[in-house]
Amino acid sequence: MDKVRFGIVGTGGMGSGHSNTIQKIEECQLTAVCDVDPGAVGPIAEKYGIKSFTDYKELIDSGLVDAVIVATPHYFHPIVGIYAMEKGIAALSEKPMAVTVKAADEMIATAKKTGVPFTIMYQSRASGSSQAARKIVEEGRLGDIYRTCLISSGFRSQAYYDSAPWRGTWKEEGGGVLINQAPHALDMFTWIGGLPSRVTARTANRRHRMECEDEASAMLEYPNGAIGFLHVSTSESPGTNLMEFCGEKAKLTMRGGRLDLRKLEMPVQEFSDTTDNMWGSPKSESVEVPIEERETGHGAIIRNLARHIMHGEPLIVPGEEGINSMELIDAVIMSSHKGKPVDIPVDRDEYEEFIEGLRKTSKVDESAQAKRITDPQHRQQ
Repeated sequence: MDKVRFGIVGTGGMGSGHSNTIQKIEECQLTAVCDVDPGAVGPIAEKYGIKSFTDYKELIDSGLVDAVIVATPHYFHPIVGIYAMEKGIAALSEKPMAVTVKAADEMIATAKKTGVPFTIMYQSRASGSSQAARKIVEEGRLGDIYRTCLISSGFRSQAYYDSAPWRGTWKEEGGGVLINQAPHALDMFTWIGGLPSRVTARTANRRHRMECEDEASAMLEYPNGAIGFLHVSTSESPGTNLMEFCGEKAKLTMRGGRLDLRKLEMPVQEFSDTTDNMWGSPKSESVEVPIEERETGHGAIIRNLARHIMHGEPLIVPGEEGINSMELIDAVIMSSHKGKPVDIPVDRDEYEEFIEGLRKTSKVDESAQAKRITDPQHRQQ
């Protein structure tokens, strides 16, 4: 195999950006595209001289592809991904992998049953700083983590939410900032700091006309007794991107892709138990963290899947790891709406019943004219 043949399902938004990205990856060849809207898929097919479809099953069954990128609205990620894997076609799902943890479980189970490669577009993991942060924790350099913090805030205008009738609706998007803008940060947060075991949350709609949340905050409890805090929003400008992991031996801070590692001369508890200095605290020193030069962005994940298929290269984002951000997303949403703490793992049946209740009362503005475009920064990657 000289190249892995890729198909894209869903070209009206992010999929169009992926069609451009694939052209720059020597291990990949774009051979087919699909969208329910002929107007969205036709120009891409014509541009690259490839086959177009309006039914994802026909694309997957065509014999033209070895892998598919699923860039549909969220609820369809599991449907398309599972069908592809059952047909022996590798699947790369856009984030989030699903809307509910139960649907995510089904994707993971299918990948395990079929042995077909499955990954998720969490490109933040590919960066050198992210890989270095993960390594620091894996090597135990922080010691036992006793506090975490995530602040991932940004801004979306009302024009953004008005650009498509499905945006910000329970029926078609499955949530607001938590399910759309926050998954990258939540994936990184849980990948580096681990998954909490209980969530107590509050969500709100601060400034947008839509059904779902544009900000969410939560207190976190971890299995080892650690505590944490998270805040995500699309209602804040300028935005903040901060993660903090406090351990007995060191503190790691990630801000805007930069790492700050502060090593303690003595573990916190040991210092507290042994010092006779009433006002003292453990001294710390800044430690330089080597950052590997690595390919980043969507191209890194697409290339990685191709090289996994061709050469067995380990996946940067194994599909089964996508469940962690899903657990956190669903726990925060349900905790806020029910006004009670929610344990992780989330009760699958309880969340299905909960989200179905929200979907039944959801109102989609069918009169709104969808603008099927993606963020300009992704169009020419």
